[in-house]
Amino acid sequence: MDNWDEIRTAYQVARMGTVSGAAEVLGVHHATVIRHIDALEKRLGVRLFQRHARGYTTTEAGQDLLRVAQTTDDQFAQLQGRLKGQGSGVSGELVVTSLGGMGHLIVPVLAKFQADHPGLIVRYLTSTRLFRLEYGEAHVAIRAGNAPDQPDNVVRPLFRHRFGLFASHDYIAAHGMPKDEMDHAGHMFVGYDDTDNRAPFGRWLRTHVPEAQIAFRATDMHAQREAIRHGVGIGFVAVTDAQNDDTLVPVGAVLDEWSAPIWIVTHMDLHRTAKVQAFLEVLRSAAKTWDV
Repeated sequence: MDNWDEIRTAYQVARMGTVSGAAEVLGVHHATVIRHIDALEKRLGVRLFQRHARGYTTTEAGQDLLRVAQTTDDQFAQLQGRLKGQGSGVSGELVVTSLGGMGHLIVPVLAKFQADHPGLIVRYLTSTRLFRLEYGEAHVAIRAGNAPDQPDNVVRPLFRHRFGLFASHDYIAAHGMPKDEMDHAGHMFVGYDDTDNRAPFGRWLRTHVPEAQIAFRATDMHAQREAIRHGVGIGFVAVTDAQNDDTLVPVGAVLDEWSAPIWIVTHMDLHRTAKVQAFLEVLRSAAKTWDV
């Protein structure tokens, strides 16, 4: 094809379903969108869309074009992400992802790194979804669980994130201290609302504590920790968090089976860039104090 603008316009119309939606995404007038679609259909000699009152739907030919355009758009995004990470200095953007429950560890490292490199824009993205490094969605991913096995990624161990059972002083005063981590009788617990959560300590809780005794459930680790601090029940808190919290009391021993290995993941195309290597050095140095 000799006019990528027309294909990109058709792709956005197919994705958004309306001319006005595509025009907004592309930042052009709706008349430009219509002109591009008409010109592309005339050049190809086929109808790409069925027009109706609610918008545009793709024909079979339009679906074929959509698949090719999607692949091309993804490749451009991948190239853009890689180019942003290249260069001999530490500048531009640094995008780091992790689970939200690790923010208390990662943010201080990012803050120090940014202070050491004025002008650097830091983006810290927390989510349970896996950001696609091959498409340039992040420079560094910090992931938990089994070692990631995506092709073209460089994976290195960072530390073991250890969790223990804790309760507040108020909870212990009201309900007493369990003899150990297996003493559940008469006690309430705080845990994940998501029964599919794969955290080792979450699986342990669902296996060893009756469901009726998990009285407070949340999808967010910060919310769980606050519930524990406010005396709602016994629950899991990262050992690195609990060490600096005078409101929390350990309940029993910290078991190895509750801990999760944490990995640094980078894409091979960005792994050796100056920016990524400089950040990894700072991150690894900080992590030496987390494996407690």
